[in-house]
Amino acid sequence: MTSDEKRASFSLASIYALRMLGLFLVLPVFVLEAHNYPGGDNPALVGLAMGIYGLTQALLQIPFGLASDRLGRKPVIVAGLALFAIGSMVAAWAPSLTWLVIGRALQGAGAISAAVTALLADLTRDQVRTKSMALIGVSIALMFALSLVIAPALVPYTGLAGLFWITFGLALSAIAVVVWVVPPEPAQHVVTSRAGLREVLANAELLRVDLGVFVLHAVQIAMWMSVPTLLREAGVATAQQWQVYLPAVAGSLLVMGGLLFRLERMGYFRAVYLGTIGLVALVQLGFVFSVGSTPSVWAVGLLLGLYFLGFNTQEASQPSLVSRLAVPRQRGAALGVYNTMMSLGIFAGGVVGGLVLKAWGSEGIFLLSAALITVWLVLAWPMKPAPANG
Repeated sequence: MTSDEKRASFSLASIYALRMLGLFLVLPVFVLEAHNYPGGDNPALVGLAMGIYGLTQALLQIPFGLASDRLGRKPVIVAGLALFAIGSMVAAWAPSLTWLVIGRALQGAGAISAAVTALLADLTRDQVRTKSMALIGVSIALMFALSLVIAPALVPYTGLAGLFWITFGLALSAIAVVVWVVPPEPAQHVVTSRAGLREVLANAELLRVDLGVFVLHAVQIAMWMSVPTLLREAGVATAQQWQVYLPAVAGSLLVMGGLLFRLERMGYFRAVYLGTIGLVALVQLGFVFSVGSTPSVWAVGLLLGLYFLGFNTQEASQPSLVSRLAVPRQRGAALGVYNTMMSLGIFAGGVVGGLVLKAWGSEGIFLLSAALITVWLVLAWPMKPAPANG
């Protein structure tokens, strides 16, 4: 990469990271803290509050991307981050769970993912774009991991409202990065045609990845309606749950960086990709057996470590795979559809997870997650090697 490409890649990945950290920060403690709000005893409403930002993101992802084609990437990104900041303030002030739903919806309305990835495509050459896209995927995985470690430690001192105020600060920091750190955007943008979007939706290889990101994030949100409670049943108080998350996350990152990425470079991308999907499915079945009895902290920690290994590998691989599967003139449309499916997965995970938890408990959530991932694995199995990025 040139120095400008490195600056663009790291600064835009940091914007993505700051925003995703703000969205993920409440995830490990939301279910436990929601009981302190009027309406917090309704699992379906709690699930809606957790996942609603995914719906507003999905609805506005493509409009924000189109607006960035016409108005410029940076102004649209700043506007989206401002909406995210306003939503964070509403959520921090919220006197009831209904107002939390409204705040989370406003957070998701700042749907800048497509605009950020489009700007990254504008500022990088084809031959280094895969690395840049992978950097965004890694940043999402790291922010999710970081949120699991710091949120349980912070919430006893800040409460849920305090976490949303931290999110507000993260949004302002991201705006500062856009204004003062991200390189100037090119004078002209390529507007994605409707024909390009139709071609993307007809591409079976891209649709496999789109299905994957939907399932990956639906399961992520649904799981965390049960995992904090499972840890508490294992004797780990909310404030100490980071002591389980941290080793699990750190171990998964070490294996991912030391082994899985090396296997990918050796030409085993398909095996790693499909293998980690299967691993996440097996983890869900492991959680099924942990429900209904007093779970062992060591067993839950091991399952979480294996889950993070699969999740983080997928999160780092999928954006890179999309950028390699799509021809250059389709890349913007492909990333727009990919980000929309990610957002829809987040929404579905929260809403369906809440309904399933209410009807069948944690066992139902883990069984449904295992079934969804198995379907994903079956449909992903015929995948073909992605072409070299050129």
